[in-house]
Order: sequence, then C-alpha cells, then structure tokens
Amino acid sequence: MSTLDRLKLYYASHPRYLAAAFFAAGFVFDMLTLGRIDSWLVIGQQVLYLGVILALLLQMFFGKEGRLAKYRVPAVHFLLGALLNLYTLFFFKSSSLLVSFAFLAFLVVLLLANESGRFKALGLHFKFALLSLCMLSFFAAVVPIAVRSIGLWVFLLSMLVGCLPLAAAAAWVRRARPELYPRARREILVPLGSVLVGFLAFYLFRLIPPVPLSIPFIGIYHGVERTAEGYLLTHERPGWRLWHNGDQWFAAQPGDKVYVYFRVFSPSNFSDQVLLRWYRRSPSGGGERWALQDTIPIRITGGREAGFRGYGVKTNYQPGEWKVQVETTDGREIGRVYFELETVPGAQPRSFTSELDA
Repeated sequence: MSTLDRLKLYYASHPRYLAAAFFAAGFVFDMLTLGRIDSWLVIGQQVLYLGVILALLLQMFFGKEGRLAKYRVPAVHFLLGALLNLYTLFFFKSSSLLVSFAFLAFLVVLLLANESGRFKALGLHFKFALLSLCMLSFFAAVVPIAVRSIGLWVFLLSMLVGCLPLAAAAAWVRRARPELYPRARREILVPLGSVLVGFLAFYLFRLIPPVPLSIPFIGIYHGVERTAEGYLLTHERPGWRLWHNGDQWFAAQPGDKVYVYFRVFSPSNFSDQVLLRWYRRSPSGGGERWALQDTIPIRITGGREAGFRGYGVKTNYQPGEWKVQVETTDGREIGRVYFELETVPGAQPRSFTSELDA
C-alpha cells in the first residue's frame, strides 16, 4: 500500500482527528505568519486565501470532479479557519473586550463551528456564509487603509466592495448556467445577504471594532512631558501594582493634573481624528451610571510601528471612579482605562518615578 493510500485510509477512518489537526494547523500557521494589518504580505495572503476558497467552492457548486476533489473540503476549512482566526485577532486588538465581546464571541463560535462535522454537513450555503464573513471582514479592514480614514461612509463603502466578489460569482453562474441561478441565489446570495445584515446590525450597535486602529498602550499619569528623546511619563505607582499602567489609583493633591497617555496604532499615511472621553461614575435614579465629563478631539497620523503617541489632561475633577475611553468619531471604542481618584491633603511626601516612552 502506497503512502497516499495509507493517508486516504487514515482520513476515512479518523475524520474528527483530521478536522482537529486542520484547525490546529490553521491556527498555528496564522499565528506564525501574522504581521501588521497594513502589510502587503498579510493583505496578499488574505487575497490568495479568499480567491482559492471561492474557486474551490465554485468547483463544488458546479459538481466538478477530479483526482483532488476529495481534498477540497479539508482545504476550504483549513483556509477558512486561518482567515477566521486572523480576523478574530485583528478585531480583538482593535477594541476593548467588553465592547466587542459579542462580535468576537460570534467569530469564535464560527471558528469552532468551521471544524464541526455537523456544520460541515450543512452544505455549500454554510461555506458560502463563512466566505461572506471573511470577505466583509477583509474589506472592512482594507478599505479604511486604502482611503486613510474611518467612519460611517467608509464602513458602508467597505461593505459594498465586500459584496462584489460573491455577487459577481452569482452573476457569472447566471450567464454560464442560467438553470443553476436559482440555486446560486439560494446558496450564494442569501448567505451573503444574511451576513451583510448581521454586519450592519453589529455596526448600528457599535459592536464592530474599528479596524485598522488599535491601542497597544494606555495609562494614567501625574505628568507627561514631550522631550527630544520621547515622552517622559511621571507616576507614583508602587512596584507591586504590576497590572496598572501608571497611577490607576491616583492620589491628587491640590494643583495636581490628571494625564492620560496612549498610543494608537494606525496604518502608514493614515490620518484621522479620535475622541478622548472622560467619564465619572455618578449616582443616578437609585443606582449609578457613567456620566460624561469631557470630550477632547485629537488628530492622529499613522505609520509609527509602536503607534501614534498622544495624551489628554484634566485639571477640573472630583474624587471617585473614572474611566477614559478613546473612541472614533462615529462612537466606536478603541480602548479604555479605569482609575480611581482620591483627593489627599497637600504637602504630603511623595516619591515620583519617571519612565521614557521613546
């Protein structure tokens, strides 16, 4: 028995193990090859994967057979798993987990479902739905990079462009095999429309993370000073508070200012505006809510590997629980930081530490 025959026998006898192996291989491969979201290599890799998946699914749609036909399904699920993992990572980096949890959970469920035998048995319409999700996710990231901005109209443009490949495939079926068009409408266009409606609903509720932006760092400080070498960040955080960035427990003496310092990653030549929103937890109707205290617009530019550096300062404050959110102009959150502010009498001894963010 040849090696190929043994592989065929093992595949037929252990489909679940092979599915798990393809899932793990896709995950590891994607982690090893993941780069910047605006990298031409990363974009080219996605275009290749999407094109191969579409070609294989159209072959399956037309019922074309061949020596390698039996390997099409594993190949499609390997590539879909790699793409879904890639978009899960990109979307995770582009928003706080609390805001994007529903959308990320949806992606993770589909990522796992992609490896489920039950879902694989659903047929081509499920595979085209996953491809639609990957197509729309790809263009949701690439179109803002191309136009160097984000916002409602950029998102709608990305959704329109993301629909074109599958819509063109269905139109090609209509011209080449008119008798198959009702099936193409059912297995290609209906899944595409369903995924598109889902994307628009998530965007309406501001649950779509604002790719390609992300915040690799945000913290609270007593002082932020721009120098020739970088930004000098001053804090009095004790060394054991390793999970805090700066003074997330802020002891304010008279005359102190509260600084929030952050880095926003954005692609090269990207230019847009973000909003720095300050919230304080306040009593409301027998409970508590986050009340907006201030909004500061900040213009950002892209290209720096560690991210665009910016900060905001607040001089008028009250003790209590605070949070600062960095948001896009259309209200989608990129990142947040919580801190607790306590006012203390003046002239108390303090020990400040300064760190340079070059």
